[in-house]
Order: sequence, then structure tokens, then C-alpha cells
Amino acid sequence: MYTSFFGLSEKPFSLIPESESIYFSSQHLEAYNMLEFGLLEQVGITVITGEVGAGKTTLLRHLLSRTNYDSLTVGLISTPHESYGTLLSWIINAFRIPFSSNEEGMLLRTLQDFLVDEYAKGKRTLVIVDEAQNMTKLDLESLRLLTNINADKMQLLQVILVGQPELLEMFYDPSMSQLAQRVSAEYRLGPLNKLETMSYIYYRLEAVGGSPEIFEVSATLAIYYYSGGIPRIINTLCDGCLVAAFGLGLKVIDLSIVLKVVQWKQIGGIHRPGIESDPAREQVREEVITQNKIDLLKVVN
Repeated sequence: MYTSFFGLSEKPFSLIPESESIYFSSQHLEAYNMLEFGLLEQVGITVITGEVGAGKTTLLRHLLSRTNYDSLTVGLISTPHESYGTLLSWIINAFRIPFSSNEEGMLLRTLQDFLVDEYAKGKRTLVIVDEAQNMTKLDLESLRLLTNINADKMQLLQVILVGQPELLEMFYDPSMSQLAQRVSAEYRLGPLNKLETMSYIYYRLEAVGGSPEIFEVSATLAIYYYSGGIPRIINTLCDGCLVAAFGLGLKVIDLSIVLKVVQWKQIGGIHRPGIESDPAREQVREEVITQNKIDLLKVVN
């Protein structure tokens, strides 16, 4: 709708994870390196956690799009939930393994045979679980037991778990100590800081042929404040700002447009409970107040 108005080749702030237009902050690069380590090395379990919308799935898709599958077989589970079956059925479906019975013992034998066959072909086998915080403790314990399957002292099934902070909390449970000890690599992905948020906005604009000057500095500061540095919420705000500016016939997005969008959007995480002010966000608020005589806190009240 607004792309031609702003001279863009496509929408720059899609809410759908895009592996090709990924922005690597220092944290995202570290998380990606940890994922790559878990993918390429013979390690047990890799765990990546982060807030909703922090960019975990985008990193995962970027990794998978650049993986050499000649010596690696990968199964991706994106909806782990008990209403969709058992852990074994998830894994077997993820690897597209033909099976003749839903009986757990037969499913386990089918998976074991598959892992041994892949090993005989000289291929490592990796299962990735996205949104892993939806797994139960019983699922996680079952997954730990599956990592015991080995041949010639080689672990036949590697695991990468990607999920929200609740997943990390599950590992703190004393009953999960054996699973926690199997974790070889881990990373907790945090939000973008102020400069990273501004760079992220400019990067996404330039990736589709746009100019960074579309967003005034005060607008990007306000977007950082209200988004808390969460990429998905940054996308929600920026996309809303482009729509609003287009409707008003304005080529530049200033602070007033951001404030309008914040007031309009009651859904989308901007007004989510529990978004606390950290010192960096508070400093930005004071900066905006000083420059524009507008208190951001009053906008949402």
C-alpha cells in the first residue's frame, strides 16, 4: 500500500520471520554462532532462549537456509504441544520417517533404526525444537533419554532447543538436573539497545531501497522506548508509522506520528504488562522530553 509512496521495493517491517533480511546485532551474532556450533559440532544439547519476538526463529531459519545437508539430517519441530501427539511422534514426523504403528515401543524402535541407518551413511542426525517452552518436563526428560542412543561411543541424536525464558526456568528445577548437565552450549538472547534499534530500523529500510531519513531520530528513539528493543514490536510500530504517514501524505515520520501509532495500537505487545523501564529506556525518555517537551509515559496513560 505504501511501498511505492516511500520508494520501497517491498514492505521493510514484516512480522513474518525473514531469514534473508536478518539484522545481526552483537547478541544475535553470538546466538547465531552458538546455534551453528550446536549444528556443526558433536555436542549434546544446545539451548537458545529469548523473549517473544526477540528474533530466535529468524536466526534459526537463517541457519537452516545455509546448512549443508550432505553430512547432516535435520528434523524441525515447530509446534511441540501435547495436543499434537507424543515426543516420539513429533520427532518421527519431523524426519518424515514412515511408520506402521503409533505404539510407543514401535515408534522408539523405528526412530532407533533410523538413527543407526543415518550413522551408517556417515550422516549426523539433529532435531531442532522451536517454541520448546511448550514442552512438558516429561517431554524434556524423554528427550534426554533419547540422547543416550549411541553407536561406537558416538551420540546418534543431537538436540537444539529454542524457546522463551520459561524454558530456561524449567532447567532450574532440581528434577531437571540430569537434563541440564547434558547442555553443552547455551545463549540467552536479549533485546536490542538504543543504537542497535536505530541501526535495525535503518538497515531494514535500506534493504528494500529506502532512505534512513524516512524516520527522524526522535521517532526512532520513541520506537526504542515503546518496543523495549524487541524486534517484532519494532516492526509493528515502524509498519504502523509508515501506514499512518502514507495516510497523511507525509514522506517523513516524526515523533508525533509514532505517538499516534502508540495510542492507536492497543494490541501487539506495546502495552504488554510487565514491560519495565530499565535505565537505558529511562534515559531515552528523558532525552525525548528534553528535546520535544513530551513525556512518553503520559502517552500510554
